[in-house]
Amino acid sequence: MKKISAPLLEWYSMYKRDLPWRRTKDPYLIWLSEIILQQTRVAQGTEYYLRFAKTFPTPSSLASATEDEVLKLWQGLGYYSRARNLHAAAKSMKGKFPRTYEGVRALKGVGDYTAAAICSIAYNMPYAVVDGNVYRVLSRVFGIDTPIDSNDGKKQFSALAQTQLDKKNASEYNQAIMDFGATVCTPQCPQCKGCPLAKQCVARRKNRTEELPVKEKKTKLSTRYFHYIYVEQGNCIYLHKRGGGDIWQNLYELPLFETSTEKRPKVAWLKGAELTPMGTLKHVLSHQIIYGTIYKVKLPHSAKLPTEFIKIKKGDLKKYAIPRLVQKLLEKIKTEI
Repeated sequence: MKKISAPLLEWYSMYKRDLPWRRTKDPYLIWLSEIILQQTRVAQGTEYYLRFAKTFPTPSSLASATEDEVLKLWQGLGYYSRARNLHAAAKSMKGKFPRTYEGVRALKGVGDYTAAAICSIAYNMPYAVVDGNVYRVLSRVFGIDTPIDSNDGKKQFSALAQTQLDKKNASEYNQAIMDFGATVCTPQCPQCKGCPLAKQCVARRKNRTEELPVKEKKTKLSTRYFHYIYVEQGNCIYLHKRGGGDIWQNLYELPLFETSTEKRPKVAWLKGAELTPMGTLKHVLSHQIIYGTIYKVKLPHSAKLPTEFIKIKKGDLKKYAIPRLVQKLLEKIKTEI
């Protein structure tokens, strides 16, 4: 089979998307875009990229920020470990972004794909990217059944991707194949008609586009029930900062009580005060389904809450980074955030 680089580069020259991180060769800004776009659609990630690039235009500016500032700017993107890793990596740079593959790969939160993307796009280094889009294009064009989430599959696709790379135009080629997978060779209903790779595509010839790529593992989802209490005490409310070992590390939330069922929790420190349910939402994460319910309660000034809760003025809530679920629940009681 012919290499796919030539037709992809020709296609890319005509149809590439105009994205803000493609208007720069600054490796720091390209790194920002790659971290933001992990697990995030381009349409959503663009706004966050522009916000981060404006607020933290250099590695030093990001490194000097507080973690709370970084998390607040990240709020709503999910997978918050990306933001914490971003912050830690910026601190490790000491003001200068690495200029070698090894240096980029060593940054916290950077794996093989991200390192290849940054080094090829910013420095035109000959490292082929392998992300979800690339897996899909290669598995269909070459008719590969090896599961992409297996060790054998990862090795096979990585080696194949490297053989297809146009080493003189690594930057353009890697962006071309990712764009192609995102806009033409899509997961459902790929645009096979007029596809520049149609003649050599095994999946199209054998009518297997819906079957490829293959995955061997299915994600098991656990179910959790979160009960949040919006405690009003005059002009103040209460928050709690989440710790490590669970989702949403170091983000703030309302006082939380987790149960194994939908049943309303019993809260000793409320001392009989009436809990008014204000709404319930289903929130789906990669490995969890969370049913979040928000309650509203008013307490007198004399009431004391456990010391683990932080008392703040209602108007200051917007200063704190909170999970998307909490944000959506707060909207149910029309709270400014």
